[in-house]
Amino acid sequence: MTHRVGFIVFEGVTMLDVSGPSEVLHQAGRLAPGYELVLVSPRGGTVATSAGPALSGTVRAAEAGTVDTVVVAGGDRLARQPVEEELLTSVRVLTERARRVASVCTGAFVLAELGLLDGRRATTHWRHAATLARRYPRVRVEPDAMHIRDGRYVTSAGISAGIDLTLALVEDDHGADVARNVARELVVFMQRPGGQSQFSTAITTPPPRGDLLRPLIASVLSDPAADHSLPAMAASAAVSPRHLARLFRAELGTTPARWVERVRLDRAQQLLLEGHSVTSAARHSGLGSDETLRRAFARHLGTTPSQYRKRFATTREERSDASGEDAAEEIADVPGDGVEVAFQSEVP
Repeated sequence: MTHRVGFIVFEGVTMLDVSGPSEVLHQAGRLAPGYELVLVSPRGGTVATSAGPALSGTVRAAEAGTVDTVVVAGGDRLARQPVEEELLTSVRVLTERARRVASVCTGAFVLAELGLLDGRRATTHWRHAATLARRYPRVRVEPDAMHIRDGRYVTSAGISAGIDLTLALVEDDHGADVARNVARELVVFMQRPGGQSQFSTAITTPPPRGDLLRPLIASVLSDPAADHSLPAMAASAAVSPRHLARLFRAELGTTPARWVERVRLDRAQQLLLEGHSVTSAARHSGLGSDETLRRAFARHLGTTPSQYRKRFATTREERSDASGEDAAEEIADVPGDGVEVAFQSEVP
């Protein structure tokens, strides 16, 4: 049977939030029972995307009929201003009888505004995750996830993560073989390695409310590799370690040790992209050893230092000339990369 999918779009919608998932469904329809796509907008007609080109032939929610799956696309304005009532009404009407409801990127803000994500796990683009959590405290926001399923609701990270999400929906409908073949056709990962934290920019520390932490934070940011143990920082601030821990918790929402580790990890990421080896990045960032650096990458970014550098240092193909600790790390990574092995399994 044909599976009807309603895409909720609006003025300023991100084009890839619509075109990426649509292409996944189109390719899946060549291998299994097809998908019928319906573009739904608050007023119907033509909708301009953020990139400029328009989406034509959209219909109002009342004219769309019953859909099996609803996909709410994203757009920057959803995170920056209140969601207009027309859009909320369209989503409310379409989701009432849908079996499955998904959002791409900031489309999660629409579902959250309707209360559909209350008490549920959800994600969105890393840049807007904190805003989603602050605006909708009943939503259990997980900022590192590529996509999250909780009941009939599926939310994804930013923009291209809509492809990851839709591959998961295709797997639900038709099994892993179909989804895997679609991923191969589109030359994408079946499951992208690592979380979306690896894509985020460097840590941003909000200005402390009190004067006590400001010089301490500036000192750590200027020289992450220095001695920033709790006793050393407490002595620098002329307070007890216990009081310093209370200040960090109250003003930054974390512990001194965790905050320092994130600062050092951000510095290590920068050093790796500048060409430093894993050993050099670990030493100059203050993380110390290769193993400590790798554990920090695994814990916060869901990847390894050498893989991070390969993905983000340059668009040019790098020669296979890794040596020393980087080569050992790559060898250790091979057994765990099931996706790449699966993609290469049919090569003669």
